[in-house]
Amino acid sequence: MTDGRSWEGNWKVRLYERVRERGYDSLTAFAEARPTSSLVALAEELGPDDIAGVQVFSGLLAEAERSHRVTRLIRGQLVRELAEAIPNGWPTVLDDANRFDVAHALARWGTFTPETQKERVRRIGDALLATPPPPGWRPLGPDDELLRALLPDEKV
Repeated sequence: MTDGRSWEGNWKVRLYERVRERGYDSLTAFAEARPTSSLVALAEELGPDDIAGVQVFSGLLAEAERSHRVTRLIRGQLVRELAEAIPNGWPTVLDDANRFDVAHALARWGTFTPETQKERVRRIGDALLATPPPPGWRPLGPDDELLRALLPDEKV
């Protein structure tokens, strides 16, 4: 966890230097090699004292916007949130405790969604709660079949 130094200096340069030091040509490539790692885990791997999860997301969003792959980023972020909240997959029973875990993941997902996509993400979250996926469903990346059906790639 950072101690507040993450915003000191040119954090974008620092972020991309760390990505390149690890052999990746983009932050997206680095993150996609770790599809179920949280933004905090990605930040800690890149710099436990001076990189924050929100900075990682900011870089990922900038890259996604340049490559017209924002929908893929949004799917990937849902994977990260679900992996953290329900690591064993979609619960068999959506009792109060499980519903809270899923709702918490969906709320965090919405937090890391560009404003232009928030309504779409809200509707998808509502649909997942109303018509849950099969028990044990655990998307391992942004190309999961169910996620692609819910959030098809944008047309460029």
